[in-house]
Order: sequence, then structure tokens, then C-alpha cells
Amino acid sequence: MTRAYNFSAGPATLPEAVLRQAQAEMLDWNGVGASIVELSHRGAEFMAVAAQAEADLRALMSIPDDYAVLFMQGGATTQQALLALNFAAPGQRADYVVTGHWSKTAIKQARPYVDVHVVADGEAGGFRDIPPRAQWALSPGAAYVHITANETIHGVEYRGAPDVGGAPLFADFSSSIASEPIDVSKYGLIYAGAQKNLGPVGISVVIVRRELLERAGQPRADIFTYASHAARDSMLNTPPTWNWYLLGLTVRWMLEQGGVEEFARRNAAKAALVYQAIDASGGFYRNEVAPAVRSRMNIPFFLPDEALTARFVAESREAGLLALKGHKAVGGLRASLYNAMPLEGVQALVDFMADFQRRHG
Repeated sequence: MTRAYNFSAGPATLPEAVLRQAQAEMLDWNGVGASIVELSHRGAEFMAVAAQAEADLRALMSIPDDYAVLFMQGGATTQQALLALNFAAPGQRADYVVTGHWSKTAIKQARPYVDVHVVADGEAGGFRDIPPRAQWALSPGAAYVHITANETIHGVEYRGAPDVGGAPLFADFSSSIASEPIDVSKYGLIYAGAQKNLGPVGISVVIVRRELLERAGQPRADIFTYASHAARDSMLNTPPTWNWYLLGLTVRWMLEQGGVEEFARRNAAKAALVYQAIDASGGFYRNEVAPAVRSRMNIPFFLPDEALTARFVAESREAGLLALKGHKAVGGLRASLYNAMPLEGVQALVDFMADFQRRHG
């Protein structure tokens, strides 16, 4: 079987080695005579899998001991609502920086529970840049400041953690987690849906400074309380065990490949190839994001007209390059270059782009 190069923004490509190991272990995990998906989440076998996944993620991202690591059901959008419920008092203000579609989604989930204050908004400029930090109107006494570290649709990425003063910085890292080294201690909380860099859809990771778990927050059911999940090692209810297992395999693969330092090198090289192909095309391909904040993970780009765009999508698929159609919110094309996308796949894309321009430019 020949696997295509999958540029999907998520659910995204997974390492082939991980998929093959999961395939080999599907019917009989570790010689126990049953699949991992059939084992009790409270049994010794799965508890060991879960503990190893956490230990490996801590090693991969250099997560300090004073941070809890939670493995939660669902996606990042669920966490966006839980942030407000867990860490803001009723009616308390929370600051949000808007840099694209997912920043706006975060606000939508939080608005029923907090006084949302938009401290900066890049929409007037088409979300082509991140508003300069000096222009942010931060609120005294805000429960937290929320940013989206990488905008999957608009292709805008922070380069480092902004200084937001005394309020804890919360960040949605769904599409860039573990793509390069970050200083976790600069954030109060990091959250990410797994289906970009960490594993399959259906499970999220929350990395939170333990002292923040002491906040009372707002009235809510216990199942929505991060502190309760932390106290039970993310086993407050039955977790998505198959997803957790695959996440563990993916994190282990990243460690074996050289960790976040190696993936930072690979990701910079992959992104440079695509941006160079765009910038050297004489305007045939366009990326409209300010160069200083161009995403390494998600690269939106555009052709001169929609007819050419449709042809590019069709012909690229025939060439074994999948999911290059842009998101409906912005149109055009998009290449997602997550950790599991090999350099060979990016080179195949760049070669196809050059050939397409020769034939249709």
C-alpha cells in the first residue's frame, strides 16, 4: 500500500510507525490476550499506559512539577468553556486577544460565564498580523489573558509568550503544541486538542499551574472541575482509552525522533520550503500573512482565481497530496505541516506547485 501525503489541518496525519504499532497490537496488547481498547481504564495495564503517556509528555515538553497534566475528553472548544467556569469568579473580567477564527471561537464559549474584554483584535486587517503588544488594553484584575498560539485557519503564529503582567496567560496550542521548545512556566495554562501534533481526535491535553486549581471559579458540576480530574489522574470518569493510548505512542515517537528541538528544526525547514515556493512564484501563489508571524504549522495560500484553485485541489489529490483545500472561512489553499508530515511530503508539494505553475501560470 502506498500512503498519500496528508496535509489535512485536523484530524491530521499521524506517524506511520505509530499506526503500524497500533495495528500490530490491536488484537493483543502486550501479550494480555485482549485489545487495549477492551481493557479497564482502572486496571493495572491501562493505568501504566496512562502514566507513561504523562511521563513522556512531561519529558517532551519539559513540564515543571508544579503543573498538572490532564487528559480530557473532547476537543479544545470544550476546554474554552471550562476555562471560564474554573478560573473566573461570576462576573469577573477575562481578557482575550483576537487573532483569527479560533480566537473568536474561544470568546464565544466563554462569553456566557465571564465579562469578556477584547484587548486587541486583528480582524480589521484581515487577521494577517498579530496586534502589537504595546497596543493591548489589558484589564486590571482580569482572571486571565487568553491567546491562540497558532491560528489554524488564518496561519498566524505567536513567536514566544507575550508578557501580560500579573494575570496568568492561557493559551490554545492545539495546532502547534510540541512543535518547538516553549517555556511552560510563562503560561498559567496551556490546552490543546490532540488531533494535530499529539495523536487522534477525541482527547485534549490541559497543562495547568497547580495553584490555579485552587480557584473557586463558578458553580458547576464536578465533572467540569479541573481540580477533580487532577485529583483522580484524569480518571474521574471513563476516559477515551484508545485515544489516550495512541497519544502515548505518538509522544513516545517524538521523543525517539529527537524531541521538540529536532521537530523545531524540521518544522522550520518544511515551512521555509513552502514559503520560498510561494514568494518566488511572482505572485502566482500568495500568502498574505505578515512574514514575522507566519505559521510554521498551517500555511494558507491563494491562486489568481477560483477556477485555478479548484483545479489545483483536484490535480494535487491525483498526485497523492491530500486535503489542500483551504478552510471555507477564507477559501484558497492550505498546507498543514505538523510534526508527522515528513520533509519528503513537503518537497513533493513544492515540486507539484512548481509544475502546476509551469502548466497553468
